[in-house]
Parts: sequence; structure tokens; C-alpha cells
Amino acid sequence: MIHLQAAGTSFVLDARGSQPPSIVHWGAALGDLGDDDLAALGSAAVPAVPPSSLDTPPRLSVLPTLGDGWSGRPAFSGPSRPRFATSAVTRPSPGSVLISLGADGLAVATEIELSAQGVLRLRHRLTNTGAGSYDLGSLGVVLPVPARAAEVLDFGGLWAYERRPQRTALRTGAWTRETRHGRPGHDDPYLMMLGTPGFSFRGGEVWAAHLAWSGDKQLWAERSALGPTVLGAGELLAPGEVRLAPGESYTTPWTVAVWSGDGIDGLSARLHEWIRSRRAPEPRPVVLNTWEAVYFDQSLERLTPLVSAAAEVGVERFVLDDGWFRGRTDDRRALGDWTVDPERWPSGLTPLIDAVRDRGMEFGLWLEPEMVSPDSVLARDHPDWVLGDDAATWRHQRVLDLSVPEAYQHILDSIGALLTEYPIAFLKWDHNRDLLQEGSAHRQTTALYRLLAELKHRFPSVEIESCASGGARIDLGILDFVDRFWTSDTNDALERQQIQRWTGVLMPPELLGSHVGAPTAHITGRGGALSFRLATSLFGHAGIEWDLTTASAAERAVISAWVAEYQQRRALLHGGTTVRSDGDDPDRLLHGVVAPGRRTALYALVTLRAPGTAIPEPVRFPGLDPVRRYTVRPLVLGSPPRTVQDAAPPWLDAGAVTLPGRVLAEVGLPPALLTPEQAQLFTVDASPD
Repeated sequence: MIHLQAAGTSFVLDARGSQPPSIVHWGAALGDLGDDDLAALGSAAVPAVPPSSLDTPPRLSVLPTLGDGWSGRPAFSGPSRPRFATSAVTRPSPGSVLISLGADGLAVATEIELSAQGVLRLRHRLTNTGAGSYDLGSLGVVLPVPARAAEVLDFGGLWAYERRPQRTALRTGAWTRETRHGRPGHDDPYLMMLGTPGFSFRGGEVWAAHLAWSGDKQLWAERSALGPTVLGAGELLAPGEVRLAPGESYTTPWTVAVWSGDGIDGLSARLHEWIRSRRAPEPRPVVLNTWEAVYFDQSLERLTPLVSAAAEVGVERFVLDDGWFRGRTDDRRALGDWTVDPERWPSGLTPLIDAVRDRGMEFGLWLEPEMVSPDSVLARDHPDWVLGDDAATWRHQRVLDLSVPEAYQHILDSIGALLTEYPIAFLKWDHNRDLLQEGSAHRQTTALYRLLAELKHRFPSVEIESCASGGARIDLGILDFVDRFWTSDTNDALERQQIQRWTGVLMPPELLGSHVGAPTAHITGRGGALSFRLATSLFGHAGIEWDLTTASAAERAVISAWVAEYQQRRALLHGGTTVRSDGDDPDRLLHGVVAPGRRTALYALVTLRAPGTAIPEPVRFPGLDPVRRYTVRPLVLGSPPRTVQDAAPPWLDAGAVTLPGRVLAEVGLPPALLTPEQAQLFTVDASPD
């Protein structure tokens, strides 16, 4: 019996006997159990034998298959139906287990880790030990959850409207999500959650799984009358996509699984802390990206004033987006020809980079290395490097087959030449189409990971952003190689409120690019108050996507003050605990960040639509120390949010109020009567001890 326990989570494995080990418990911490208690638990957990079933008690192993009597979706499939037996169980560290399983011609090594934050990771490594080749059908991770986890929540979405939550009761059968985009996609299920009925941000038990993989995937929740409810995840393989020669191995992506007894925010607390523990946190510089400012209208004369305006407001990183390379005058040509355009940039990028760096900013550059335009020198010279002879174009482009060694080397050399010639601190790495070629996703994704790893090795100081026509490739697999995600192509603050709210369940805010767009959103055409746009972009890796040369002096002064506020509060915003209220009104949201130690916090009350009541419910502030006393003050960025009221609540007129954290969390404070699409910020600071 093996018991892994950390941060209020327990994982108990019954590894006795020759059968593959079974999971006895994954959920709330069980405390310090001795060997006798663990043995008693393992024996007591054996269920009755029901009629019309196997004559041995049903059990869910770490690799359940039909041969074991598991009639749900199997964790393993292939041309044979092997029955695995345990050959060894070892403990590489106090928080991990390595299980070795064997069958005729096959061997599986299963790795299980429980982090100090209570995050569970599992993966399998399949090795062909037989004499012939072996075509793998599927290999995934299956985890049992209690029957009380009766509701499932995951995500759909589309371009510019990612991470739309969808929720339903889990009934008998399987709720299965499969993606076949060659990337997770805008409709990525992202993080599949099973929870007790009515689970919310602040309450209920939740079990969740995410596949750390940037290609095709499958996640499922399954309830059966013949066995336990399960969560499953694995790479979605096409027939023949993984063929193992004798001695060859295939390793699954990590399945990252989390339990919380404190609702969805409890999942985020564990995941964010775990992700931060794996990467050294650095201050996230304020970014200006040129795409929605100038599009393809690039020249030194056009961009120099924008460089000056960016420096004036305090921007720390200036990123030149699409349009800088040879022949790229629109989105229908030149992808793959990664040399600087001599007509628009006759002296190369050096004059622009000098202007950026002379004003104290870093320089970044946009690329889309995995794609190729049919109208390009690369496609004409090397049609054999293009994926699929009959593939349809998507956004007027095709896919460059990175599994072709020469194509891979061409991209590596092209990017390496740019990073060697120019002092580039940041790459915005885009991916604007689905692959749409069956059997290509695995090799393309593994080649991409190898390419990113090699670039990171050669140029360790260069940061990389994962952008996939916005938020179509945000996952923990590619996070091993990138430093930021572009959350969505829309900068419409109203849409961004929900997109960022749900993307942030998994990813910490400092990894999610959040930019202030123009007064009229380029994608939706919706107008937005500057204060609302600024408040929305504050909670993330903040930036600007707006031609600041068209902004008034007063607007630039407000943006400058916003940048200074962001810089002052960056440690809180990017190191604190993300909290969200469950909301008493569907027309408004409250979210915030509470500092470690809970001495200070920053919250945003956001109105999405017209209110449902004349006098809204008080605003409650989650995550504070219930005993400490806190002073709450409104924080104004530029002009105050718009209200329609004859009189403000007296505490707001007074400018502050001091109350215990328990009162602020349970009773709350009456808000101003905000009009739709407005945000009120609040600072919350503990009184001196």
C-alpha cells in the first residue's frame, strides 16, 4: 500500500499482488496513516461481488482494459488485448511512484507524482518488447472519482471567443471531448472538471484533469452502473500514427489532475502555485504590440512615432508584428521567407531596434514558423516540405511539415540567424490554422517541442509567446518551452472579462497576455470606456494594442498612470492568489488577487449588462484573513467608472472603510450603481498588527 499526501490531498495506491495496482483514494487528505491502517484500508476498500459479473471483486487498475473486466473506455488499445501484470513498484522519491507492468511483447512504465502543492501527474511509457512492429491505438490515464461528483464542466469556444464554459449533469455513459485540430483549438476542453452538484468558484468538491499536450487529444468523464465514475485523458491517435518497432517506446503526455474541497478557486490555488514553483518568476514587462496599431503598414517613418509614444507612457517591450519579412504585404503570401523585407526595411531592422532600445525598451518580433504560404519562395522551391498534397488552404496558408529534417533545419537556421543578427528579447510565435491532415498531429507536435527546446538552448534569454490565432494553444505541454500565452485575438474588454476569468482557472495571470485595445474594438466593433479597458488589462501580463499616436494627450497621461500602477502592483498581481466570487447577480463579476500572507489585495467589480435589480447585493471580498481588519478604498484609473445614481453609498463618499476580513467576506459592502461595461477597482490593506 502506497500513500502520497501533500497540501491537503491524498492519493492511495494498492500495489499488493501481481495485478496492476489500483487507486483506492484520490481526494481529501487522510492524515498520517501507518502501514497497518493502510493495509486495513486496502482490504476494506474491496467491494462486494454483484450478480451477473466477474467472480472476483471489481477493481479499477492504473491501466484498465477489457481483459481486466473493465467495460468502460479502456486506457489502452491496440491490435492485441494483453493482460498486464506487475513486475515492480518503486519509490523514486517520497512524492512519486514508478510502476512496471509487463505483458506478452509489451512493457509499460507508469509514473505517478504528487507535488508539494497537491497536483497529481501521471503518464505511461509503452515499450515494444516483441519481435514485430506494434501499432498503438490509444494509451491514456484513467482516474476514479466518487459518485457524488455528478456534474461535469469543461469548455467550448471559437476564434476570439475562447474558453466558454459548458456544464451538465453526468449521467450513465461517457461525456467525451475530442479535438482534431493538430493543436488544442479554440474549442479545447482545456480543464475537465467533475464536481459535487452546484460546485462553484468558492464551494464544493471538484476533481479536474488537463492533458499537457499541444496536439490532438481526448478527455472524458464516464459513469457506469458496473464500475466507478472516472476522469480520463490521453493523446488522440490516428490509426497507424504511432507504430513501434521492436525496442521502441512511446511516452504519453502528462495528465495533470487536481482535487479541491474549496471549489474551482481551490483548483486554481494549487495549479498556480505549482506552475510558479516550476519556473522562476520574473517581472512581466509592459508590452506594446503593433498589430492592431499599424497592421501591414510598416516602415521606419510610420513606426518611429509609435515607438516614442510607447516610451512616453512607460512601455517596456515593443513587439513588431506581422509584415516585416520579404514580400509580406498582406496575409496571402510570403510565410516561410523569414528574411527582412529590403523594400520596407532597406537598412534592415537595426534602425527600428536602435530607436526602441535607445528609449529603454526591449524589442520583440512576430513569427509564424510552422506555416507556409503557397505564394512564397519556400513553397515554390520545396513543395515536398508542405504537409499534405491535397490539403485545403486556411487563412491562405498551408502547414510546413516539421517532421521533414530539411524543413525543420531551415526554420531553426532562419530563426537562429535573426536572433544572432538582432538583439531580439522576445518572439511572438503564432499558429493560425488547423493541420487537417490525419496522422500528422503527433509528429508535428513532437517536432515543434524539439524545435522550441533547441532555440531555448541556443538563446536562453529570449522569451517566447505561444499564440495560435489567439488562444488556440494554451496548455501545460507547450508551457515547458514558452513564457507567455496570447489569451485571445480579441481585445474587446467585455469579451476579455469572461475569457480571462476562465483561462485563468488553469494558468496564472502573469502568463496570460492582456492588452488595452483601441476605443473601438477591432474585432467586435464595440466601443469601450478607457477605464474599463484599463481595469480589464491590469489583471494579466499587461500590454497595449493600440496606435497611441492617435490617442489624446489626456488619454496618454491616463495610460502612463495605469502603467505605473501596474508596475507598482506587479508583485501582487503576479504572485498572489486569484479569487473569484460566485456572484449574486449574473450580470456582474467580482475577481481579485490576494497577496501571500493576505495583508493586501486588489479586486475588480465588473458589470457586464444592465443590472437585474435596482439595488444590487453588497460586494463580498473572498480570500481575506477572517480575523484581520482591512481598509477598503476605491482605486480610480483615469476617470471614475460611470454610474447612474442619485447618491453613492456613504462609505464610498467617505473614501474608505475599515472592517474585519470575515465581515468583508460574508456581509460585504454596498457598491456604486455602475452602468453596463464598467469596472470599479478596490484596494484592500490590512491594518498594522
